[in-house]
Formats: sequence, C-alpha cells, structure tokens
Amino acid sequence: MTLKKGRKKTEKPNFDVITIGGATEDMSLYTSEGVIIDNKDDILRQKLLAFEYGAKIKIDKAISTFGGGAANAAVSFARLGFKVAAFIAVGDDDRGTRIISNLRAQQVETKFIEIIKHEDSGFSPAIIGKDNEHIFFSIRGSNSKLTVGKTECKDLEQAKWLYLTSLSGDWQPTLKAIFSVRSGRIAWNPGHIQLNHGKEALGPYLRRTEILIVNIDEARELVMSDAKYRHKNAAFFDRVKDLLEIIYGWGPKIVVITQGKNGSSAFDGREVSYVPIREEKRHVNTIGVGDAFGSSFVAGLDIFDGDIKQAMGLGVRNTSSVVANFGAQTGLIYRSQIKKI
Repeated sequence: MTLKKGRKKTEKPNFDVITIGGATEDMSLYTSEGVIIDNKDDILRQKLLAFEYGAKIKIDKAISTFGGGAANAAVSFARLGFKVAAFIAVGDDDRGTRIISNLRAQQVETKFIEIIKHEDSGFSPAIIGKDNEHIFFSIRGSNSKLTVGKTECKDLEQAKWLYLTSLSGDWQPTLKAIFSVRSGRIAWNPGHIQLNHGKEALGPYLRRTEILIVNIDEARELVMSDAKYRHKNAAFFDRVKDLLEIIYGWGPKIVVITQGKNGSSAFDGREVSYVPIREEKRHVNTIGVGDAFGSSFVAGLDIFDGDIKQAMGLGVRNTSSVVANFGAQTGLIYRSQIKKI
C-alpha cells in the first residue's frame, strides 16, 4: 500500500470507509393500479410496469425518506460500527441541508461533502407497485457535479476502503481520479451509466477493483457488452456461475451477483458461495436493498475475518431488515444486532 506523503508507516487511516457517489431525498409513491408486463422472451428478463396513458392514478401512500447509493452505504457502515465518511455533492438548498443533517445524525462524517451553489440536491421519486417492487425516476441534480481532483484524492487516501457507487455527470475523469488513489481498497457497485459503457471502457478499473457488486440484470448486461458473448442464448445468461467466472476473469478479486428473490452468489477464484434470501413476514420495500447488501458484505469481510459466506449472511440479514421497513435507510441494522444472525 502506498502511504500518503508525510504519513508515518505505523499511522492508521483516519476512516475505515469513505463512500463515494450519490445522495438524495426519496419520495415513494405506493399504488396498486399499475399492470406488470413480463417480457419472458427477452434475454435480460426485464419486467415492465405500465399505466394507462392520460389516466389519473390513485396513490395509496406517499413516504419521504433519504437515499442515494453513497449515503445509504455510509449509514449502513456507520450502524455496523465503522468510522465512515461520505464523499457526495448536495445543492445549497433545504433538501441538501436535510441530507447533511440526516448523515450527521447517523454518525457519518460530512466534512468531505461538496455543496454546489445554485444547484438543486438530488431527488428520486419512486413508484411502488403491487408486489412492492419499485421504479426509480432519478433527478441527479447536484450529484452530477461531484468532482474529484488532486485535493480530493488526498482526502480519499485517508480511508482503508473506498466504497464506490453510481456516478453521473462528467463521470469519466472522476472515475479515473478515484482509481488513481494508490492507498485504500476499492469496493465498486457501479451505476447503470457506467455499466452502459461496457467491459471495454470499464476493464482498466475492474483490474484495480477488490470487490465488484452487481445485480443479475447488470451482470448480464456487462457480460453481453463483450462481443465474445453477445450472441449467446438466454439459457447462457441464466447461468450465474458462468457470469461470475467471466467477470472475475476481467480483474476483480471477488465478484458478487445479487439475484433478488433467488438469493446471492459470490466468487473469489476458488469457489462459488451462495446464500438464499431471508423471508420476512413484512415486505413493504425494495429500495436500497442492493446498497444494504453490498455495504454489509464489505463490512462482513472485516467483521468475520474474510469469511465470504458469513459476510454474505450479514448482507442477507441487513437486506431483509430493509425490506421490512419503508425507505432505504430506516431498517439498516446495528452492530449489536449481529449476534442474532
């Protein structure tokens, strides 16, 4: 590990984790009026939620909470007992003030937050259907103005782990700068904007990634971006083990694929580990489940001395708690609850 100039070799990083990416205020709109369209013939198995064009849709319930990948992960790490800071951008508006206040209340260090003048903070309305699955409408706002220069790179060197989530705006130079930080291990849960650029564009960064976390749809899209696999049939893209091994071959030391109701799988080059979901009697929300699982997995590797299966178990426990509560952060568990796993 390359140490920050002037730091003694015995000096420990100031933070266990710095999370990087988005922060938002979320508005969840619950309705039973949508119709689910299942594209069974589509290779990616993507479902659609449809409403009558021009109709007036009845909303059963509306709930305001906080979200955003970096903010959710930061709260998760903090509750699990880690010293964590959030590297995010908010606007100079009331929403930005509320986002910062929430993070401070959750014991997340906020000194690295960029406040963008004359810009609205991120906002994400979401439609929640009958089965409590969601569709997000992402208004990136200030999140698209997050920048990383030489000064910020020095700040990021203060962490043992960098937990990188979705980036927007002029994200390529920001991503390049983050991966130029020579100290700290990188766990990466890339956003759809990054994944849309495919393996060729992301390859150099995958080789520096310690842990890559994607869901099954993202894994399929990433593998499909390689011309070598583009014309494979649907059955090929259903074989999670193959997807894990392919992506692992591109550089990450551990690859994790979450599969919704079908559990989660991880591969470290030696064996595939699998854990099923944990069923909860109360199921009201799927917002933030990926953030909960990914951050808990990284935390679990530290808590359980590198045991991948136990780290995945912590991810499942935290995810199931999020599912049973409204919003992305409300149900995140605390360190004291781990003994119940």
